[in-house]
Amino acid sequence: MNTLLYNLYLHQSWADAQHWKLYETNPKTLEDEKIRKRVFHIYQVQRAFLLICKKLPYDRSLLVEVTDMNRLKTLIESNHAEAIEFVNNISDEQLMEIARIPWFRDPPLSITVAQALTQAVMHSQYHRGQNATRMRELGIQPPLTDFIFWNSKGSPKQ
Repeated sequence: MNTLLYNLYLHQSWADAQHWKLYETNPKTLEDEKIRKRVFHIYQVQRAFLLICKKLPYDRSLLVEVTDMNRLKTLIESNHAEAIEFVNNISDEQLMEIARIPWFRDPPLSITVAQALTQAVMHSQYHRGQNATRMRELGIQPPLTDFIFWNSKGSPKQ
């Protein structure tokens, strides 16, 4: 197991859960189109990279926008559990295998599974930061979800 990747995926699950706690106590956050669309995009990217890394069929049409926020939360939680299990059990050899990123066509992009898994985490962190900025614009204090803060709290699950 790659301990750093595993911890990044545990953190990602926790950070998304912290945002959901805020969404549920501040309904205007999910009424905001920018936040809502970004939350779906985060899920879409996390799911797409997991499918690619697991060498499962990737069909962008299956990732149609989910407008029911309760359903989206369930999908996100399920994807996190699947991703954490996958990263926990992946071998060093599998991490070095090549993953083809299908939305890069000209030129095509092939990277290692380790790079693809890292990209999914980094991309999600970027968009959570955008949502935090948007929350501040709406007058809502976002949760602190930095990796180092998570570590200082003993790396909680939720």
